[in-house]
Amino acid sequence: MTQLQQALGDDAVSVDPGVRRTASTDWAHMSPVLAAKLPAGLADVVAFPADAAQLARTVALASAAGVPVTPRGKGTGNYGQAIPLRDGLVVDLTRARRVLDVGAGSITAEAGTSFVTLEAAARRSGQELATFPSTVGSTLGGFLSGGAGGTGSIENGWLWSGFVTALDVVPCTGSAELVHLAGPDTAPLLHAYGTTGVIATATVRLRPRRDWTALFASFGTDREAVDAGLALMSALDPQPRLVSVDEPGIVAALPADPGMPLGRTSLRAIVDAGVLTTARQVVAAAGGVVEEVRPGGPALLTSLSFNHATHRVQRTRPGLAHLQVGGPALVERADEVRALLPGALVHLDGLGGADGPEFVGLLLTRYSGADALYAAMDALRRLGVHVSDPHTWELTEPLDDVRRVAARFDPAGLLNPGKLPAAVRA
Repeated sequence: MTQLQQALGDDAVSVDPGVRRTASTDWAHMSPVLAAKLPAGLADVVAFPADAAQLARTVALASAAGVPVTPRGKGTGNYGQAIPLRDGLVVDLTRARRVLDVGAGSITAEAGTSFVTLEAAARRSGQELATFPSTVGSTLGGFLSGGAGGTGSIENGWLWSGFVTALDVVPCTGSAELVHLAGPDTAPLLHAYGTTGVIATATVRLRPRRDWTALFASFGTDREAVDAGLALMSALDPQPRLVSVDEPGIVAALPADPGMPLGRTSLRAIVDAGVLTTARQVVAAAGGVVEEVRPGGPALLTSLSFNHATHRVQRTRPGLAHLQVGGPALVERADEVRALLPGALVHLDGLGGADGPEFVGLLLTRYSGADALYAAMDALRRLGVHVSDPHTWELTEPLDDVRRVAARFDPAGLLNPGKLPAAVRA
């Protein structure tokens, strides 16, 4: 404690009970499985380094003392990524928030920089972020360590699909030196919950700035909306920055809006203003109605995407659990999916992939216990639906590269312990 205060200053180290509780929570309570395990850990001390050098000194001190270290951004993750399961030190990076450089095609910033700040800096240079999370107040380091995709992923894929070009990383080895990684070497740091090193700064991709606008459309059936969404993602150039589809049951839980009439399936898309005529034609050809085009609407559409749908539905219909799903079978075998989970609600978001655009999404189903929920996951997989488990704070396989880098940068296993499972021997 004294050494931390000497390194960072008294105002950058806290043992206040309220600060410790706040720094030990995220949005894991969205999962009824994880909610039953909370509170799952409590920081003994919280540090607020203001730059990469202070971060490196902080981790080095913890390493020397054998104290567990859990890095934290804004705590917007949904899987307990930022919960310190073994107590110890939580390193809150939100004071390290400087944009360091904006170049042609890339931006470099400290890990605590918010995506609001990053996008504003990029747009001032005539560019924009290739991808950003649905919670735009999230931090750069938090998204890279705990996220996967978001707005921009139709054109640019997952965050490990070339979005990150370089990282400066703090290892937990006792050294206060940063390690620079570039290109493919950054991959084991992405979506690894900080178990392979603490991200201090990152360089990510920018794209030329576009004139985005929000398109609101409605349809009489889910199938029509899905067909229109797939067509928008395939036909428009540039591709939409976001496409979301919600059935009427989810629309009823969203904020009342003339662009989303009750009783109809809602399709919302962030499209370039230059391709609006084509977008209107696509919607009409699929049997839909363009309810509104709103130049100031992209921020709203982002706030209704991905797991924000789960949060909004759970507020009006408690007792529902979410499953993260994807793959062609999700929409091609939609009737079988619904028969498997009667009464489930479906939210979809577009994503680009090697085989072309597709939908990923959320199935919100009545929760009757963990065993029934995991049985539903297995049944969905048998239908060919890809299912990611949002009810565990452990990383999921394959993890060979993550374990290899963790052994190098965290040989004592002090970084966010409890999140990286041990390898199972054959």
